[in-house]
Amino acid sequence: MKHMTTYSRIIAGTMTWGNWGKQLATNEMIALMNSCLELNITTFDHADIYGDYTTEEQFGAAFKKSSISRESIQLISKCGIQFDAKTRTNKVKHYNYDKDYIIWSAERSLKLLETEYLDVLLLHRPSPLMQPSEIAEAIMHLKKEGKIRQFGVSNFTPSQIALLETVVPVEGNQIEYSLTANEVMNNGILDDCLAHNRLAMSWSPLGAFFREETEQTKRIGSVLKDLCKKYGASEDQLLLSWILKHPSNIHPVVGTATPERLALAMKAVEIDLESEDWFLLLEASNGHEVA
Repeated sequence: MKHMTTYSRIIAGTMTWGNWGKQLATNEMIALMNSCLELNITTFDHADIYGDYTTEEQFGAAFKKSSISRESIQLISKCGIQFDAKTRTNKVKHYNYDKDYIIWSAERSLKLLETEYLDVLLLHRPSPLMQPSEIAEAIMHLKKEGKIRQFGVSNFTPSQIALLETVVPVEGNQIEYSLTANEVMNNGILDDCLAHNRLAMSWSPLGAFFREETEQTKRIGSVLKDLCKKYGASEDQLLLSWILKHPSNIHPVVGTATPERLALAMKAVEIDLESEDWFLLLEASNGHEVA
């Protein structure tokens, strides 16, 4: 399965651009989009729920006002998670993958993002109640109308993807993957991406390293100290280069809204981490040598 679209190796995650973070004004969003493009970060990752269902609209207003051409960027969005917010009344957090809801949600994202198509639509989380045939009908309808170019999932296991693939091709999987959360290397998820040439994306690619002080992050920190000197790189660059080395061709979704940090992230693509250094970091994360 070949990807028709080319995505930037580092993807700009927009989750913290709006109400869930920086609360950027329209002109600040335009400036950040342009900073991304100057760095060759052309892919922007969204979800309908970001900012309590408001961030897509804010991004869309900025995009419309900017002079950025639609052909020069790629837009990803996700649907399916329902929770109680000002804009929605839900009595319990749940997932909705009914055919009509998927179509409505995708069309809502298009309208809010001020675009005629999404490069990729992802199902945000797997639901125990999902009906593959119903999902397939929605996706085929959206593709036929040119409203989405590719279809993928987020946080799905290989068996959940295989279930969907009985009726519809799944072209990507966005999963949690970092040095501190590396289970996807061992539970078949990254193997599945590699075996089926799926677009592999990782959210929270820096993991817990900067967020928590634990025995694990202390061990990683002491290994990074030497490696930063060796590679002339920062800690976050080496954490990204660790992910980038995996053969599944991971595209990290970087959540920072700071141009300087995005620039550092792009430079991580150029670091060729030696295999033994990669395993040194893995050992530090796991707390024991590999078997």
